[in-house]
Amino acid sequence: MRFAEDGPRVSARAFQRDRSVVRQKLRPGTLRRIAGFARPYRRMLVGFLVLIVISAALGATTPLIYKAIIDEGIIPGRVGVVEALAVLVGLIAVVDALLALAQRWFSARIGEGLIFDMRAKLFDHVQRQPLAFFTRTQTGALISRLNNDVLGAQSAFTGTLSSVLSNIVSVGFVLAAMIALSWQTTVVSLLLLPVFVVPARLLGPKLAELTRESYGLNAAMNTVMTERFNVSGAMLAKLYGHPARENDGFTAKAARVRDIGITQAMYGRIFFVSLTLVASLATAIVYGVGGRFAAEGTLQVGTVVALTSYLARLYGPLTQLSNVNVDVMTALVSFERVFEVLDLTPAISDRPGAVDLPPGAATIEFDDVGFRYPAAGEVSLASLESVAVLDHRPSETVLHQVSFRVAPGEMVALVGPSGAGKTTISQLVPRMYDAVSGTVRVGGHDVREITLRSLRDAVGVVTQDAHLFHDTIRANLTYARPAATPEQMWTAMDAAQIGHVVRALPDGLDTVVGDRGYRLSGGEKQRLAIARLLLKEPSIVVLDEATAHLDSESEAAVQQALATALAGRTSLVIAHRLSTVRDADRILVVENGRLVDSGRHTELLARGGLYAELYRTQFAAQNAAHHGGAGSGEASSGEAGSGEAQGSESRDAESREGASAATVG
Repeated sequence: MRFAEDGPRVSARAFQRDRSVVRQKLRPGTLRRIAGFARPYRRMLVGFLVLIVISAALGATTPLIYKAIIDEGIIPGRVGVVEALAVLVGLIAVVDALLALAQRWFSARIGEGLIFDMRAKLFDHVQRQPLAFFTRTQTGALISRLNNDVLGAQSAFTGTLSSVLSNIVSVGFVLAAMIALSWQTTVVSLLLLPVFVVPARLLGPKLAELTRESYGLNAAMNTVMTERFNVSGAMLAKLYGHPARENDGFTAKAARVRDIGITQAMYGRIFFVSLTLVASLATAIVYGVGGRFAAEGTLQVGTVVALTSYLARLYGPLTQLSNVNVDVMTALVSFERVFEVLDLTPAISDRPGAVDLPPGAATIEFDDVGFRYPAAGEVSLASLESVAVLDHRPSETVLHQVSFRVAPGEMVALVGPSGAGKTTISQLVPRMYDAVSGTVRVGGHDVREITLRSLRDAVGVVTQDAHLFHDTIRANLTYARPAATPEQMWTAMDAAQIGHVVRALPDGLDTVVGDRGYRLSGGEKQRLAIARLLLKEPSIVVLDEATAHLDSESEAAVQQALATALAGRTSLVIAHRLSTVRDADRILVVENGRLVDSGRHTELLARGGLYAELYRTQFAAQNAAHHGGAGSGEASSGEAGSGEAQGSESRDAESREGASAATVG
């Protein structure tokens, strides 16, 4: 017996759904918000639903025509009736095919439109989240919202809605027709349905458990591949890894996925065989009971044939409808997971009435600024961190009453021990975070009253590990200035001491830099980042350990590039290598989130405070390296070498500063 529209396989998938989803509580207003997303497609949805009803009605009409062909044509010997009704069956088949194509067009148009709308809105919303959101969120979980959950929400309109409505309408038409033809035969044929549904419901939880395990194993394998197949992970695996052990761990998971796949395939075959068997037995019952009635003259032969034909259109839809609550809730939960992200209000955003920062504004002012990193509950979601409940307790205060002013064109350095708060101070300038107390001003304006776009246009940042996208040099440069011409790019690169390197590359500006710029050396990445900053032409520059971890030659080139970048600009420079900030207009010494000293290099040395202690420590390390056989190079080279080691350790701690503070409590 053949099933319409792939009935057995569809029913197998229905029973492997996770029924625990029906126990979840939807937040109030979810259905209303879903309707809001569907509103632009309401006319298409109406057309789609009308086509489903027409198609179901035509499907229910065909067996009645079979009955007429037999009872009104074949048995009486009326050839004309047989031919006319046969043509009618053919026409219905053609119309039904056209309806199927039209339904698919409506389904695809609505579904793909919803995917586009939701992905675009989610992507834009996620981009607006503060930096604290990204320091806590699992990237894979976030990407899953933009892919899996969006697709699950989309299926509500294209799959679930279509399937549920089509099955309801089909079952309604079929049952009405069967009962009209012979209610006794219909009741008898339906008695076998529990014989299939009950065992299937018993096997369903086991199949759902296997499906969840398979998803988990596939996610684990994806994580392993993602971590091992990027450049940094591949290098670490080669240097410290054990290929045989890595392979054993991966193949163990893959083998379990294989075994689950075999089990699922057998369960699927059991569903298929069971439904086919039950339908065949039902057909036998209809022929037996209906045939007896026909032999006794209480039923026509065509009626028996029609009833048998209806069975193929009855069992599949009825099986699907037995799990309709699971299908509907699964789709609604996908919508709710999307709405959960959309409801997360960005902690850093333009206030009502925010104004653009005037061009050329270049002063930086901290006025009694206090700061703590936001608690998890303020910026994140438990489901994106894979924890049960987010911690809402406030973290420790990391900045205390910080006040200073940087005049236009002035270079001010921030120095101090690791974890003192230097990076945190620098991140408050472009509003990566907002001060908890006090005021941060740029160009005389409170940064919270300035539009983010104009503020970040005015501030350029170069960090210790400049990030480059896996794209061309041209694309990485124009990210700062999309309309930049090749001439402007070459000018910026020449000023950043990287132009001659790019000219020597076979593909020049179209050279792909690799994952995170890994095809370039550390010094080349930094200089390319400086070229990107020069293209941006900010009035304020923030340097956060921009020369850390570089060898002496690369550092010299980067320092020369930085001299160009800082010329005429207000700059805030973080440095552990104190030799790099000797010539700063002013040096601010930070300790435990407080400004403890301020002055020029010679003044701070003369006072004998923390700065002098840090300087003596680095100078002693430099001398030890020099006298320990570091070579006969100049003292500055030795200092750079010793500073590099300390800078590496210090910057690692500094980079963890925000994360550790954010997770306090």
